[in-house]
Amino acid sequence: MACHSAVIHPSVYLRVCRLVRAKRMVEAANPTEYEYIEGSIPMEWDAWIRGRRKEPPSAEELLKNESYRENIKLKAKAVEEKDLALQAQEYEEGLVATLAKTVAKGHASTAGFGKQEISEDPTTTANTFLPGSWLPKK
Repeated sequence: MACHSAVIHPSVYLRVCRLVRAKRMVEAANPTEYEYIEGSIPMEWDAWIRGRRKEPPSAEELLKNESYRENIKLKAKAVEEKDLALQAQEYEEGLVATLAKTVAKGHASTAGFGKQEISEDPTTTANTFLPGSWLPKK
């Protein structure tokens, strides 16, 4: 704590104190600033350097948090794969439709040329849009 004293009047002393944050210095293995990539150091160390936590992280804490993050990524990937499989099953059963993909034929600035084909997929060129044809499954 840094304190400063001042004499306001011969019988009055003013003492002002303020907290001074400890400076945390790190010697970078990569000394040039422009080469720093955000996320290249663990977030626990970043939090300690920026003063968001009091104690530096331990090696055990770093390993535990890294394995936790990897576990979360694996679970998220498994849930995504399960969701995609469920969507495919629902599509096969006819419960949902897949998103239609619009196909651009020719250049966008050219008018349609040649015979227009009836397509199951929607098509677009410049200002024209042709919806796709639809036939129910038999």
